[in-house]
Amino acid sequence: MKFPLPQWFTERVDPVPDHEELRVSTIELFFDLVFVFTATQLTVLLAADFGSLPQVLLMFGVIWWMFASYAWVTNAVPPLRVARRFFMLLAMAGWLIIALAVPGAFAEKGTGFAIGLFVIVVVHGLMYLQSTWRFLRMFTTNLTGAVLILLAAQADGGLKYALWAAALLVMWISPYLTGQEGFPLHPGHVAERHGLVVIIALGESVVAIAVGIGNGHGPLDAPTIGTALIGLALSASLWWAYFHADLERAEQALVVVTEQVRRTRLVLFGFFYAHMPILLGIIAVSAGVKKAVAHPGDPLSIGARLALAGGVAAFLLGSAAFRAILGLPGGRARALTGLLALVTIPVGGVSAVLQLGLVAVLLAVALAVEERADRLQPV
Repeated sequence: MKFPLPQWFTERVDPVPDHEELRVSTIELFFDLVFVFTATQLTVLLAADFGSLPQVLLMFGVIWWMFASYAWVTNAVPPLRVARRFFMLLAMAGWLIIALAVPGAFAEKGTGFAIGLFVIVVVHGLMYLQSTWRFLRMFTTNLTGAVLILLAAQADGGLKYALWAAALLVMWISPYLTGQEGFPLHPGHVAERHGLVVIIALGESVVAIAVGIGNGHGPLDAPTIGTALIGLALSASLWWAYFHADLERAEQALVVVTEQVRRTRLVLFGFFYAHMPILLGIIAVSAGVKKAVAHPGDPLSIGARLALAGGVAAFLLGSAAFRAILGLPGGRARALTGLLALVTIPVGGVSAVLQLGLVAVLLAVALAVEERADRLQPV
């Protein structure tokens, strides 16, 4: 039985036609800043202990799913009314709790993460309920995931990780359990929203340079400045790889797909699944760069070497998958460059700046070759 909802609470779903512009609102951008703070906390955790990678992967898998869920709900019903904006601000409180709880999420009785997750799951369900009852099935799967993480907070050892993995699985397969109909996604909003998250995350990679220099407690001499500039060049190359052409082309690829379920699947695979390694790669690169600029002439630990090279590899492999899913050219070249980045891992055992420089040069050369190939293509 469906109970009537008060008029002040409900809001009609009026999908925005593709030919009309649906821009990301300022409250969505404000919301994204809190989400990226959560991702920054993962960078801090990884940089402090590279053995925490399994925890970082599990936590990021959960928070990225919930971020995507909010991106979809604001795409379907833009946060224009007061009630909807209030829910967005309330959800930000949940995200802040999660961000603060990241360092101790896998500690004994680490319930803070689960509490924050409950807040954002319930608010997300209420935001969909404002417009339709149809999405209650997805709310139940998200709530199940939150319950499993709460149980994980009370568990120890392997059981804790198993419950986290189960929560992640329940959330990730929910589109196949609940169906993919009824998601009127606007291509421009999808592309812009995900692009904003990537650019904010890249901004955090620049902040990591300053933090790393501060952690090194050394003089601001020529080697330190040079290493910082190499780190900036690497971040700039990652920006170029994502924003130079791919995002605009991806939006156009979504526009030409008018069948709703097919468009939903393209967004699910291209902007959710493929963006996971892209953002995880930025997080790992930030952690690696932070260590490299702290002591440029010293060897990097194996964890920092893996983060630096593996982060670039993950980013490029995610970019290759993104291109393949959206039907964009050049995916194989991106994947090959990502694999070549892993060859620099032993170099970091000699010098931090040497590995950082090699990775930056490799990516810059690959992008230059890619740009030349694009120019030679017939118009």
